[in-house]
Amino acid sequence: MNCSIVIRAYNEEKHIGRLLEGIKQQTLKDVEIILVDSGSTDATVPIAESFGARIVRIPSAEFTFGRSLNFGVRAATREFIVIASAHVYPVYPDWLESLLSPFAAGERVALTYGKQRGPESAKFSEQQIFHQWYPDVSNLNQPTAFCNNANAAIRKSMWEKNPYDETLTGLEDLAWSKWAKEQGCKIAYVAEAEIVHIHNETPRGVFNRYRREAMAFKRIYPEAHFNIYDFMRLTITNIFSDLWHAAREHVLLRNIASIFWLRFMQFYGTRMGHRETSLVTPQLRETFYYARERKRKEEKDRGVEPIRYD
Repeated sequence: MNCSIVIRAYNEEKHIGRLLEGIKQQTLKDVEIILVDSGSTDATVPIAESFGARIVRIPSAEFTFGRSLNFGVRAATREFIVIASAHVYPVYPDWLESLLSPFAAGERVALTYGKQRGPESAKFSEQQIFHQWYPDVSNLNQPTAFCNNANAAIRKSMWEKNPYDETLTGLEDLAWSKWAKEQGCKIAYVAEAEIVHIHNETPRGVFNRYRREAMAFKRIYPEAHFNIYDFMRLTITNIFSDLWHAAREHVLLRNIASIFWLRFMQFYGTRMGHRETSLVTPQLRETFYYARERKRKEEKDRGVEPIRYD
């Protein structure tokens, strides 16, 4: 089974090489690599080209997660499209084979997605989220539409019927998966198709990610709500759960601060996103998609040593 791999990237020179080297080591060799670049100013594009990737460019002013994916999938020449974030890398050499294997069951399988874990440097709460969302047991016909395009695969023939929503601030994968379920198709979770996902976000980065995803979730599920009670209940219960698990694993002292700020920002961002309109202004676009680069530019202009947000 051959495939096209679509990778979205913006200034990912620190991570892209590890992903591409992992693809090179896969048991599945007949792959087409397409990098959708939204204006990188570092070595991302030359690194990708050195691994034989085809570059598709999207202006940064036009970027949304859905639009960049549509650019990449449109350029792909294979029926099976693997989608990977530029800051992930596979754990096993049969990652691609495992991720694509459910498609052999028939055309009713529209989408597969695999397990995600954080690197050793990941915040403790981030690891807990990965374990909650991506269990160790596969489900080849899951009842929900949940999925994640950091590590997923779709049929191009299905995408041609319904491209990704380019107006969403995130969760374009969930919107597409929801549509596929409504067509009577199957969504398969493959635990064996494991990748490491590197976030290492600042508190503001966590807040912005959950804020924009909540704005998108409200668009996808208009009946959804997230009130102040939900915010308080989920923040408190998840903090206490993380503290308890960290204590059991004898890692509490070095993780206690990040547990408090990450869980607070996760649910505060979710709360604020549910309260906002889905209209994305140019300022909001920069906050959601290019905040790290704006911060680096401000620090450079002030003569401050740049802080790493990768």
